[in-house]
Amino acid sequence: MTTDAKFWDRAAAKYALSPIKDQDAYEHTLAETRRHLSSGDRVLEIGCGTGATALLLAPCVATLIASDISGNMIEIARDKTSAQHVTNVEFVQAVPVDPKLGTQPYDAVLGFNILHLLDDLSGDLKVLRDRLKPGGLLISKTPCLADWSYRFVARAAIPIMQFFGRAPYVSFLSGDEVEAKITAAGFEIVTADNHNSFSRFIVARKI
Repeated sequence: MTTDAKFWDRAAAKYALSPIKDQDAYEHTLAETRRHLSSGDRVLEIGCGTGATALLLAPCVATLIASDISGNMIEIARDKTSAQHVTNVEFVQAVPVDPKLGTQPYDAVLGFNILHLLDDLSGDLKVLRDRLKPGGLLISKTPCLADWSYRFVARAAIPIMQFFGRAPYVSFLSGDEVEAKITAAGFEIVTADNHNSFSRFIVARKI
């Protein structure tokens, strides 16, 4: 288990109880995501956390495989699934390259608030592209810390927090850099939207 997996395992219980900081932006992301999904879709989510978003999107698709590096996050998500009697979502502890995610291609891959936490973003994007059907969609929302007004404070504070095990790996990318990495991995941008925040919502199609 990697250091970051241990970090998220420790954070899981508190994370599950944390309220959404910007409900309006979250609802906007859900609405835009639903607009690009269909009832027959087979969907993969990476970095699903405790599963709240996967369970909200489940009625829009045929099946949803939701994955996270943290076993504790997945355990909480599975408990939610049982409590809500959702039958078309499977939660799996896995990273993008993991064989546990299967070989059958997906119609869409979702990644919300996760791309900036991947220490090999370019490599993982190529893996995700390979998991998609021709023309399949990558739907993501990424905090672009290089565009944040407090980025200089964060750049100073995060390495100290990481040294003491209080923060995971984080990359400081601009929205334009995220788009460029997605394009370089073999996608074309369908739409991109900041929705009044420094997070970039991107829908990209496999080419």
